[in-house]
Amino acid sequence: MFRHQGKSRKLKHNLQIATILSFVAGIVNVTGFLAYNQLTTNVTGHFALFMSDVFNFEFWKGTIYFLYIISFLFGSFLSSFLIEKYKENKKMNVFVLPTIIECLVLITIAIIGALVEINYSDIIVCALLFAMGLQNSFVTKISNAVVRTTHLTGLFTDLGIELSQLFFPKRHPNRDKLKSNIKLRLYIICFFFLGGIIGGIIYVNLNFKLHTLILAAAILLVSLFYDDFKYKLIRTKRKYNQRNL
Repeated sequence: MFRHQGKSRKLKHNLQIATILSFVAGIVNVTGFLAYNQLTTNVTGHFALFMSDVFNFEFWKGTIYFLYIISFLFGSFLSSFLIEKYKENKKMNVFVLPTIIECLVLITIAIIGALVEINYSDIIVCALLFAMGLQNSFVTKISNAVVRTTHLTGLFTDLGIELSQLFFPKRHPNRDKLKSNIKLRLYIICFFFLGGIIGGIIYVNLNFKLHTLILAAAILLVSLFYDDFKYKLIRTKRKYNQRNL
């Protein structure tokens, strides 16, 4: 699901990665909100608050929302930069780097939260937004802009459009593709919601607090290494079959 690109990428690959990453985003979003009362998977609300402060000439107050936006942007930039830089290296899964960085950020935040009292929560919020920028960028590139997992506004818009198109079969004859797109959107929305619910239970009921982020990082790491193991296993089988022909 991390390696397949272009024509070799099928609906099942997008469903797999959408399920995992939207679940992770749901955990990160609820953890950031419960810990610091800030949304950490998108910047739409932060941009509105930034504009409000600028309009009221409270420029210094609005700086923090500007930093939130830049953190998400920098995460997206870095992810894409690393993918483009190492794209020609056929021996390397270029999506490993941004995924590992995201995991390190989440684990570091969880460790810091356990060891010291955090007085500057805005730094943690920026770090979470940076991690989500990383994720949204690499999943967009993997899926050729079909999958986005960190925010739902566009998803609900696309879902509404595609559901309406079901009522006009003559104008939209490719029903299979339309139904596949609807299925993908529903998977992302449902698993984002599920990640938020489970993350909230772990954060509040089990009192994990910021340690909840370790679960998100663990899911990413297990998925990444499972995908790599599966890919190597398939290659080994193909070589074995070729030798026995």
